[in-house]
Amino acid sequence: MIGEPPSLTAEMVDEVNEVIPPNKPRYLMGCGYPEDIVEAVGRGVDLFDCVLPTRNGRTGMAFTSHGKIIIKGSRYAADKAPLDKKCACYTCRNFSRAYLRHLFNAGEALAGRLVSYHNIYFYTKLMSDIRKHISSGTFATFSKKSKQKFDFRNP
Repeated sequence: MIGEPPSLTAEMVDEVNEVIPPNKPRYLMGCGYPEDIVEAVGRGVDLFDCVLPTRNGRTGMAFTSHGKIIIKGSRYAADKAPLDKKCACYTCRNFSRAYLRHLFNAGEALAGRLVSYHNIYFYTKLMSDIRKHISSGTFATFSKKSKQKFDFRNP
């Protein structure tokens, strides 16, 4: 839940799980960071919605397989790489970090749209990976690796 400490969110999910019948879906509103989604899935949550991927995208923050990127930073001024080399989204296939930074600095609305598109693609891939690992019985290992890999709240 946006704005609440992760420990409180986990406690509330566990409380709700005690009263919802096991065959009913569990929905968690405002759970937006990848590490929180993986944690919530491990606790039985099925559905999520959050503005974080698009809100952060509009302000220049991209979620990537290597952590977050604040694309407006001067360090990306001449960076010809995509936002995420492991990503196959339209943004990563067609635009460099330098160009995205230029769009933000020029005040172009396209900048936020392209980074938001990338972020939604990142989240869609994350959910696909979660489903794959649940189906193959490897979710616990995936979850543990994700907790080590994802830390999008911190700089």
